[in-house]
Amino acid sequence: MEKAKFTFIDLFSGIGGFRIALEKNGGECLHFSEISKDAVTAYCANSNESIEKNLGDITKIKELPKHNILTAGVPCQSWSIAGRNLGFDDDRGQLWNDTIFLLNQSKPDAFIFENVKGLVDPRNKKALIYILDRIKEAGYFANYYVLNSFDYGVPQNRIRIYIIGFRDKKFADKFKIPKPIEQKIKLADILSDFIGKFIETDNEMPRDLFGESITPKSMSLSTSNGLNDYFLFNDLRNGHTTIHSWDILDTTERQKKICYLLLKNRRKSAYGDLDGNPLSLEHFQGLDKTITENELEELVALKILKKEYYSFNINKSKIKEISEEENLLLSLSENDVLVIDKLKMNRDLKVRKISITKSILPLIEQGILTIKEERYDFKNTKISTGLYGINRVFLPTSNIFPTLVASDTNDFVTTKIINAKNEADHKKQFIEKIYKKENYRRITKEEACMIQGFPKDYILPLNRARWMKLVGNSVSIPVIEMLCKAILDTGVFDNEIKFINSKMPALDTNHQLTSRVTQKNASSQQGITKIGSDVLNINISNSNEQ
Repeated sequence: MEKAKFTFIDLFSGIGGFRIALEKNGGECLHFSEISKDAVTAYCANSNESIEKNLGDITKIKELPKHNILTAGVPCQSWSIAGRNLGFDDDRGQLWNDTIFLLNQSKPDAFIFENVKGLVDPRNKKALIYILDRIKEAGYFANYYVLNSFDYGVPQNRIRIYIIGFRDKKFADKFKIPKPIEQKIKLADILSDFIGKFIETDNEMPRDLFGESITPKSMSLSTSNGLNDYFLFNDLRNGHTTIHSWDILDTTERQKKICYLLLKNRRKSAYGDLDGNPLSLEHFQGLDKTITENELEELVALKILKKEYYSFNINKSKIKEISEEENLLLSLSENDVLVIDKLKMNRDLKVRKISITKSILPLIEQGILTIKEERYDFKNTKISTGLYGINRVFLPTSNIFPTLVASDTNDFVTTKIINAKNEADHKKQFIEKIYKKENYRRITKEEACMIQGFPKDYILPLNRARWMKLVGNSVSIPVIEMLCKAILDTGVFDNEIKFINSKMPALDTNHQLTSRVTQKNASSQQGITKIGSDVLNINISNSNEQ
């Protein structure tokens, strides 16, 4: 048996995406760490690995054996833009500290850490700086990169942050992020029941003046007819392939006009502080004086609009005994008026997981709150949920499928091709031939595996919710494979590397990584940690976020 080029330990291993990628580059896995029973079962079944190699809960690992590369797909919910974005205020955010503690303890030659793009969101700037600072203190030279899986051979729009680090600066300086590949596959290439042909076009990747390839936009237009390759179901956006509730329900032209009026104005700051605000009857009449309350109520009856409380007057004389949560809500009022917008934007309520609705209802029942203003908004206001159980439907001509996530999505595929003459015809054909005839379906387990770069026969649970959680939480194998190859190309493992303290960055003696407790206390401080502008080089690829 050929000797391994390097050894690695696989933290937060999931079902084995990192392992497959590193083994393809000649690596040998010494241990893995995972607490999900389904993930451990799948990991061992597909890699023929003994469960004894599982180190278990990372918070209980005291030390790791000597190895060359440490990998970690640190749980991402704490930083997810789709989630509540609580970062270190969430216990899962603290797992970064446990990871860096083990990095410092075991001192591998290099590491690959992966996380969601939310970690590079401006709201999480201090948290990212904190993580990078701790990595430097552990003795590593590191850069971070924002990459899209679509650019590396899978038909998926999956943007992630990858932090790559080396103990020896000369190898960090040699590391080059892999260039996007030019030969990509379409969604149709993985759809098991697609039988058909579409016109082939020039798919050559565009290039700049210097001959370098230009990464196309993710979720881009079709290469065959210039029309979108997917249809979006929601009432909050507009476009030639957006399907609104009033497009598929029996509505009059007048009702459609009122809906479009709300759609075009609800994001204006004149109506509130949120990125999407309900409008009162007075607001509607300010835009069109002929609109009546009855017309708005008819749209409520059709379940296109909803009527909601927007602000309340506070009757202080009624306040006697209230809960801590209720008292917190009332403290957010101004001039004895409580506005829902202010509550929705309050971080303390999010951190403490306080339900605004459940806390307000008792206050109304006690007469402490009386309704000041009611407004109208679309009934369906969560874009990712879509309409009537559908978020998006992708045509087989699409180059890309949206990000697979642990909770599954309401994204569907169709194997039917639309040959339309114009935008209006494109939308009409979709509604008549695909939506009304229900010619769409969810992706299968085998297709989900291939979208992430796994073998289509990868062994996973039969239950959809269980396998979707595993695949959605995994990494895209081709991306990790190319990053690992780029690490090898630096020559870091060409010879046995001796660790020389003089080559390591100087440790901050006031904040060394001697225990998890020290890190957790530091990360929970509001200011976190300040670092100089010369700490790390920052690299972001030319990927587009949708």
